[in-house]
Amino acid sequence: MSNKPDCIFCKIAAKEIPAEIVYEDDSIIAFEDANPQVPVHTLIIPKDHYDSIADNVPSELLAKIFSNVANVAKIKGVRESGFRTVVNTGDEGGQTVHHLHVHILGGAALPIHMGPAD
Repeated sequence: MSNKPDCIFCKIAAKEIPAEIVYEDDSIIAFEDANPQVPVHTLIIPKDHYDSIADNVPSELLAKIFSNVANVAKIKGVRESGFRTVVNTGDEGGQTVHHLHVHILGGAALPIHMGPAD
C-alpha cells in the first residue's frame, strides 16, 4: 500500500488513527466524517494514496469506490430516502484533505445548491 506519512486519511486507512468504520475491503475503506455537515456524512477513500480524483487513479479503483456508494448508503440507511455524493477536487474545489475521498451525505433534506446560486 502506498501512502503519505503526513496524510490523515492514510493514517486512518492504516489504522494508525481511530475512525468509525462503516465498510472496508482490500482496497477501500468507508468511515464517518469527523466533522459531519448533515446527520449522515460518510467518506469512502482508497487505501492507497491519491491526492484527488485527478491524480491518475486507476479506473478499476474508481469503479470499486463508486460501485460501493449505494452499498454504504444502504448501510447508513439513506439509500431509499436519498443522499448526495460529492467529490471535491483541489483547493478551489473545496478539497481540504488532499487524499481522494467521496462524501455520502444524507439523513436530512439537502439544499439544491451547495453554494451561491447562479
